[in-house]
Amino acid sequence: MIVIDRCTNIDLLMKWRMEVLHCVFSIPDDADTSELEMENRRYYEQNIAGEGHIACVAYEDGEAAGCGSICLYDEMPSPDNPSGRCAYLMNIYVREPFRGHGIGRSIVDWLVDRARERGITKIYLETTPGARRLYRETGFNDMEDMMIWKHLRKH
Repeated sequence: MIVIDRCTNIDLLMKWRMEVLHCVFSIPDDADTSELEMENRRYYEQNIAGEGHIACVAYEDGEAAGCGSICLYDEMPSPDNPSGRCAYLMNIYVREPFRGHGIGRSIVDWLVDRARERGITKIYLETTPGARRLYRETGFNDMEDMMIWKHLRKH
């Protein structure tokens, strides 16, 4: 049985966040991540208590199996989003032994429901090729007109 619980325990969230970062970015176990940890802790301290960030942990048969988060924010209202309320789905992660059990889908559905309860209908995410099918099956579509600025120009 899969159970999804909202999580506001910063220490627990930090453990999950660092596990996700090590896995997704292939960070070696012996790498110095102290600055990254400090900034992530600061982020949680500023955002987790209010409505700016909602995090959850998924359990299968009582065992911690995965996690996920959604960041809630405002953009300028537009014809495709008159309220200006948006969400960014992030940190969707399922530990290896639990993959293929529907836990990722349960996490995504739970987080999308939290956003919809707040009147949010515009939700973004970044994904890996391996997770693209999951997101398509839960209602997400590819965007063709987005770009990202990754590097500051040197003067």
